[in-house]
Amino acid sequence: MASLKELRNRIASVQATQKITRAMQMVAASKLRRAQEAAEAARPYADRMGAVLANLAAGITDTTSAPRLLAGTGSDQRHLLIVATAERGLCGGFNSSISRLARADAQRLMGEGKQVEILCVGRKGHDALKRSFENELLEPITFQGLKSIGFEQAQQVGEKVLADFAADKFDVCTLYFSRFENVISQIPTGLQIIPASIETSQADNLADNLADALQGAAYDYEPEENDILDALLPRNITVQVLRALLENAASEQGARMSAMDNATRNAGEMIDSLSITYNRSRQAQITKELIEIISGAEAL
Repeated sequence: MASLKELRNRIASVQATQKITRAMQMVAASKLRRAQEAAEAARPYADRMGAVLANLAAGITDTTSAPRLLAGTGSDQRHLLIVATAERGLCGGFNSSISRLARADAQRLMGEGKQVEILCVGRKGHDALKRSFENELLEPITFQGLKSIGFEQAQQVGEKVLADFAADKFDVCTLYFSRFENVISQIPTGLQIIPASIETSQADNLADNLADALQGAAYDYEPEENDILDALLPRNITVQVLRALLENAASEQGARMSAMDNATRNAGEMIDSLSITYNRSRQAQITKELIEIISGAEAL
């Protein structure tokens, strides 16, 4: 059984840890609001960008003349997986859930005989995947030390992806991130960005909105659809990467806030348990000493 001194040291250690977790919880809560506002502000732009691309793609009749970023290379043999995670830990299962989704897809593709390369944006994703995919991992992109993520960082990732695609290094590119819902719910998501994933529902919604706005008037694109797509598709890569990074930033702070709250409460329960053990041990020791004193007095 531990001595009273050891129990006192243990209680003091857990109390110090509790102060740290409580402070981290408060810092995450203060950062969460700004990160959540940034993520929510980026969603309408990214959604409308996807709707415009879907509407333009629907108007292309000759797929052979469509841009490669939309039509693809004609093959799906080589895959690039972009895994966006955090630079730091202590945020619950945030990093592991994204890495788990990317790992499962990578193993499935490799089992089908496909060639897979993994580009990690964030240190934690690289650390989680390097044991299983050491040969498939590319040089990671990290933004450690930056206080906030913006368009400049997303453009850095987008330019690398576009350069590799232009160099014919892959056929399909999928982006993995965590979509923020609330403090306790972050959804790991895989989004195909090359060739651009077109949802017909987005095009239909945009067409309905335009029809309502124009009140039945005819409209046409100037210049041609292909020319507009040539300009929009590269920007769409950066926009989707920016959205993923902002969603990750909000999800990370939400997950860290929840994890530190749980850690603080667990530390409190451990302190209570150790305090009870300490008090019982101290009481038993005092009782023992009293019995020894009384026994000695009676012997005299």
